[in-house]
Amino acid sequence: MSEHSFTYTCECEACKGTGLYVGLAERTGAAVVCHDCSGTGARTVTLHWKDFTERKRRPNVIRVFEVNPGIVIGASVQSGLKDFGGMPYDDWLQGKPFPSQSEDREHTCPAWWYQTADYKRKPEWKKCWACNTFSHCSHFGTKDACWRQWDREFGTDHV
Repeated sequence: MSEHSFTYTCECEACKGTGLYVGLAERTGAAVVCHDCSGTGARTVTLHWKDFTERKRRPNVIRVFEVNPGIVIGASVQSGLKDFGGMPYDDWLQGKPFPSQSEDREHTCPAWWYQTADYKRKPEWKKCWACNTFSHCSHFGTKDACWRQWDREFGTDHV
């Protein structure tokens, strides 16, 4: 496997090549010397990479999840990894698609999950409109009914 590097000089993105930075605190004609380029207006960037030959196995991974909508996931004394949905790591390595109902249905509702996983499949039900946060929705305690409705409208039951 070959290792490579490439170095180039470019205009500093932070100061747009001026060497001076104007942010939220600099007003009415004030500027500070750009921290990213030390005032030169230019940045030297070096990219390092190895040739890709194959996807490598990641040690200590048991289960793969399509997304994480902001919940701490992992095996614990109270629950196993399957409680969070997902699929076995070996299935994912073989290129299998995520199976039906592999969402984290125990901890999220369809709107919460699909806001992150696939926004086009996020339900826009009127009953969700009054919710400021998903976990405080008046229907969150009965989210299994919401998942059944989602399955009928969007899931594998959808024709």
